[in-house]
Amino acid sequence: MTTTFRFWRPLAAAALITGILGAAQAATNPPIRVAQGIEYMCGGQTRAEAAFMQTVAPRWAASLEFAVSRGKPGQFPADVKVVVRERYTGRTVMEAATAAPVMLARLDPGAYEVEATLAGITIEQSLTVFNGLSSKASFVWPSNIDFAAALGLPRAEQQAVARTRD
Repeated sequence: MTTTFRFWRPLAAAALITGILGAAQAATNPPIRVAQGIEYMCGGQTRAEAAFMQTVAPRWAASLEFAVSRGKPGQFPADVKVVVRERYTGRTVMEAATAAPVMLARLDPGAYEVEATLAGITIEQSLTVFNGLSSKASFVWPSNIDFAAALGLPRAEQQAVARTRD
């Protein structure tokens, strides 16, 4: 009887740990949000989250990716404002913001214009969503944009002058 108990104890511990790790993994999935009645999810900030987003992307109608050309690995644009409009009527369908490199959205089938704005610089892409298929649009800002100036952030020279005036 004691031998059987010793045998099951490690198995029970392993099952408990597996359950805890599984729950922790589920907790790291990005939340699904809603904007103007459209479900969307933003993520991809870590390797695990990026892998998850890539796995689930085919189940979403639209996949929007954001990047800065020649950006450092692991860096992505922060605070991207996204506006989705019907292509032919101009009616706004969805407005949302993201601080992640990937946004998935459950758009209805149709033709859209998607505007992504980062630091006052707007890039527009056309996106056509077909029933049952996933569509993708990529937004890549050039690396030679002075994001500090576009955001109104103080430059290094201005910071130096401000420090010398103290």
